Amino acid sequence: MLKGSPMNQLSEDQTPSSESLAIAPAAGDTNAATSPLKAAVAGVLSAGAALGIGQLLAGASESIPSLVVRVGDAVIERVPASIERWAIETLGTGDKPALVWGIVSICLLIGAVTGIAASSRSRTKWLVYGVFGLVGGLAAASDPQRPAAMGWFVAVVAALTGITVLSLLLARAAASAASPVAPDCSSDPIERPNRRGFVAAATAAAAFGVGAPLIGSQLRGRRAQETEQDRDVVAADIEQIDESALTQQRELVNVGNNFDDIGGITPLVVPNDEFYRIDTALVVPQIDVDTWSMKITGMVDNEVEFTFDDLLAMDLVEETVTMSCVSNPVGGDLVGNAVWLGVPLVDLLAKAGVQLGAEQIVGRSVDGWTGGFPTEYLDDPDRTALVVVAMNGEPLPVQHGFPVRLVISGLYGYVSATKWLKEIELTTWDFDGYWITRGWSKLGPVKTQSRIDVPRTNARLKPGDQMIAGIAWAPDRGIRRVEVQVAKVIDNEPVLGPWIEADLTDDVSDNSWRQWSVPWQAPAGDHVVRVRATDGTGTTQTEVRTNVAPDGASGWHTIAVRVD
Repeated sequence: MLKGSPMNQLSEDQTPSSESLAIAPAAGDTNAATSPLKAAVAGVLSAGAALGIGQLLAGASESIPSLVVRVGDAVIERVPASIERWAIETLGTGDKPALVWGIVSICLLIGAVTGIAASSRSRTKWLVYGVFGLVGGLAAASDPQRPAAMGWFVAVVAALTGITVLSLLLARAAASAASPVAPDCSSDPIERPNRRGFVAAATAAAAFGVGAPLIGSQLRGRRAQETEQDRDVVAADIEQIDESALTQQRELVNVGNNFDDIGGITPLVVPNDEFYRIDTALVVPQIDVDTWSMKITGMVDNEVEFTFDDLLAMDLVEETVTMSCVSNPVGGDLVGNAVWLGVPLVDLLAKAGVQLGAEQIVGRSVDGWTGGFPTEYLDDPDRTALVVVAMNGEPLPVQHGFPVRLVISGLYGYVSATKWLKEIELTTWDFDGYWITRGWSKLGPVKTQSRIDVPRTNARLKPGDQMIAGIAWAPDRGIRRVEVQVAKVIDNEPVLGPWIEADLTDDVSDNSWRQWSVPWQAPAGDHVVRVRATDGTGTTQTEVRTNVAPDGASGWHTIAVRVD
């Protein structure tokens, strides 16, 4: 070193020690001293930012799919049937929100682990987010409603966002951990700004991770409002339909011929907002009714296509039909009764001309769902089969299939009730619909069932006048008789009483359920109440209890009550 240089002029006390020089991290090694906690926080926030940008983009454009939703759809498509059945039976209509939150939680957890690993091995973040981008891209690109290129676009953007945010946060975390000593031997002047830098960056990332999906949700909400505006326009069109086509059913359900005044009983017609919903759509499709159309394809003489206005211009009929989910357990609530307005399916098929050898009618939804049933079902003149445009006097609610769905009486929804309908295909029996590939029965006739609504199971009642009431259904066969049996429990053993025939509401149609009621002079003690129904063919529902898989539950609904 040159004599007289600044370094040579330092006194021995002023010479920097090797310890102080070692505190500053080497260039490009900003992650070396990052604490596991900060690294985990950085990972969680980076995953949140990746998810957030995906939801924001999905909200900004109808052509861009949601990564979370598409991954959820992929899970639904590939999960074992037993798990899917458990989710529906356990969570009911809450299965979809549970799946979405589960996916988000797993992504955040993996993000935390990735942050810790990437704090010492920077390549980790590229590997993990690369896999995330690949999985998300494959799922998003398979969306039947949107271009595949848009799926890959949003997946790449989300992956790069995660990598960028994680790199920045880890760099800030390492800088705050380095804590170089200030010239006056106090670390505060430099350490505090570095720590504040990490906190500020983490706060910004958290705000983006929360705010982006909220903004995306608001944007999607605008599209939902546009769909509701379409429904308002459709409502005005439906009101102009010839009332003579609607009179009979409306009179039957509106003349007060019901037991709706019995507290706790399910109404004769279930309001739209209370009607059960079971389907595979994590996000309800928002369809522009002006551009919607439905094709009839496959084994037909002529492929035909109908717009919504085409359907409204045809001869519409209104029918009251009970629908049930095959996953409805004995005594369950996955069943509903509504008045449906639509075009008879046979009229539309006649325009296409069904070819000999066509054994199955397959409905296809805009989201790719399929369900099929035998063509011979339409040979029964008493069976209702409608391409439906309205429910309970108003356009179909979006969650129930707006603008158009199928309603086929006497069949569980998993083989017939296609929502958001876009195509009807005539094919052979070799084709398997969505649920058939998951182990459910190919045929799905609804079993004769009855349910006790009043009193509720394990209810505590007062002695004296009580009412036992509920509903019974056997769509396409009707309900002829309902019987109730009360057993008093003595020394832990039920002493069976006689079967008592219940009062029934008038029969709206063979496709509609009937309410029933039995007055009961309730004595003190523990009791077991059970019910059975006999359908229009004279067949009484079986006592044998079976599970819902593979073709629907059977057995008598039984409850326990205490009178004191």
